[in-house]
Amino acid sequence: MKVYDTPDLRNIALCGHGDSGKTTLASAMLFVGGAAKRHGNVDEGNTITDFDEEEIERKISLQVATAHLEWQNKKINLLDTPGYAAFVADAQAGLAVADAALILVEGVSGVEVITARTFKYAEEANLPVMFSVSRLDRENASFDRCVEAIQERFGRTALPVQLPIGSESDLSGVVDLVHKKALIGGADGKVQEGDIPGDMSEAVEEARAALMEMVAETDDALMEKFFEEGELAEEDFTSGLAAAVRERKVFPILAGSGLKLIGVHGMLNSVVELVPSPDQRGEVSGTDADGGPVSRPVSSDQPASVFVFKTIADPFAGRLSLFRVMTGTIKSDTTLNNMQRDSSERMGAASLIQGKNLENIDELRAGDIGAVPKLKDTQTCDTLAAAGDPIKYPAINFPEPAISFAVEGKSKGDEEKINSALLRLAEEDPMLKISRDPQTNELLVSGSGQVHVEVNLAKMKRKFGAEAILHPPKVPYLETITRSVENVEGKHKKQSGGRGQFGVCVIHMEPLARGKGFEFVDKIFGGSIPQNYRPAVEKGIAEAAERGVLSGNPLIDFRVTLVDGKYHNVDSSEMAFKIAGSLAFQECMKSVRPTILEPVMNVEITAPEECMGDIMGDLSSRRGKPQGMEAQGGEQIIRAQVPLAEMLDYASTLKSVTSDRGTYHMEFDHYDEAPAMVREKIVAEYKKRKEEEAG
Repeated sequence: MKVYDTPDLRNIALCGHGDSGKTTLASAMLFVGGAAKRHGNVDEGNTITDFDEEEIERKISLQVATAHLEWQNKKINLLDTPGYAAFVADAQAGLAVADAALILVEGVSGVEVITARTFKYAEEANLPVMFSVSRLDRENASFDRCVEAIQERFGRTALPVQLPIGSESDLSGVVDLVHKKALIGGADGKVQEGDIPGDMSEAVEEARAALMEMVAETDDALMEKFFEEGELAEEDFTSGLAAAVRERKVFPILAGSGLKLIGVHGMLNSVVELVPSPDQRGEVSGTDADGGPVSRPVSSDQPASVFVFKTIADPFAGRLSLFRVMTGTIKSDTTLNNMQRDSSERMGAASLIQGKNLENIDELRAGDIGAVPKLKDTQTCDTLAAAGDPIKYPAINFPEPAISFAVEGKSKGDEEKINSALLRLAEEDPMLKISRDPQTNELLVSGSGQVHVEVNLAKMKRKFGAEAILHPPKVPYLETITRSVENVEGKHKKQSGGRGQFGVCVIHMEPLARGKGFEFVDKIFGGSIPQNYRPAVEKGIAEAAERGVLSGNPLIDFRVTLVDGKYHNVDSSEMAFKIAGSLAFQECMKSVRPTILEPVMNVEITAPEECMGDIMGDLSSRRGKPQGMEAQGGEQIIRAQVPLAEMLDYASTLKSVTSDRGTYHMEFDHYDEAPAMVREKIVAEYKKRKEEEAG
């Protein structure tokens, strides 16, 4: 493929609820655009963007994947994102490097939970949004019903720019409302322009007038022309609509069927006309080497900088880094600095990526998306920038993992192999966290849900030949303190011949607001503790806090102030003061009334209305606090906050209560103090575990 400059690029993320047809649409676009020789099919496992073995087997997208095509002399980069709750965080990676979101709304199901979630992600990124009512060839699909649901959920500025011709099995094309033409057919990848069907004339005129009026409302000059002439010239209409989309004042609604290749031409035309090029989105912003703000135009003549949004771990090819060129031009063998890790990286062979296939390219310019293999230090969310012109872009704000499992090898001696494989997988999945329980020494895998963790273990077995067994999930409890204490002494003194050990520290301890973590304040004046020993006090306290006192979980949200101490010219050492800090911490715990915090989740449940009574009763039994309820397309959406400990078996319960018609997703919201009965149970289990380990 030839090199495209910034104004000729279009980057669009395909988003939406699971099974809304994103991967099917991506395949259709690539086929119609001539980038694929055949029209891939999810059921046949031959799509370009679902290439992982787990994706092919499960028939769902598990990660963001990129592909590209040429249309009307523009290059369109597609970012196909997952739509299932356990994997939807990866949609954030796609949206972080896109210039617009195309959110698919399934023609039968309408607006669903993840539809709203991905719209929120796009809103947070200030991205233009287009909707596509998809799979309109299905029985009971309704464009009008979906448009109504979109407007009800996202506002009156969401308006059709296309109308479908026919419905369900009789779907045959779409009408382009802006250019007033019908685009008929598409089953062979080709389309015919024709006259608007006579029985649609009135509906087309009405929808076009509503769209034109909305566009005129977004700009004073256009409004003046509209009032004077009663309509807008096509050039003003097109440019005004593009500006309104760019500024998030209008959200166009498209129509079609990716499987039948209907509406795909019109969709590609709309992407070229309405999606802003990277330079039209304004300057990119980050921080310089000193943390100060810095902004740059998105232009190929600026200093080079790239943002890595995705890492793919391959046991044979090594690490593959997917990036967007934020500014400047990237050529093979370009050397850039990693701003997060203060290291130099040689980019090697710059490539375009088409699903899993790489194609070398001479250069990539600002706004384009590419890949490079085998960077030595670089990970997801890292910025690489020219040495003399540093800039660091903000990281993607991925949600925290919601659940943890203990993992052990299926065979003895596999632990090292499993640990290594999981760390490689965590490089490509920011929602997957690997840690070790400091108390039990168990290897823990944390993810967004049980399915998320299971998929990664299946991937580990296939990719790295490492097989593991999952143990029941662990709830990540924390501890904190509820009162202050002052002038607590920690004293470590030991004399056993030769040089002794001596260190004394005096500290205050006080609780902090939730989310503040651990703060250490040095308020020693004079030389009661030499400056070089004070960090050891902090380290001793921090390490003791990692184990807590009630449940073996980390203690958070407290401040320690070092106010005094004593040292000995000969016997004092960093180790002595580290132990003194730990002893002072333990002494404080006798007075600060420690307590246990439990993670509380935001839970959103979608289910038939007749199931609401059973669901609400069950949530109450799980200590859930309802946050609201709304009707949507014949179903009810319940929002509640529920402790994670009460949600570990919820999937099977919801399936039973709703006869498998309900869905839910949850994400971490905050930590709250656990009730007394729960705290007592946790403490008792911790004591029992310690006794068993000691015995």
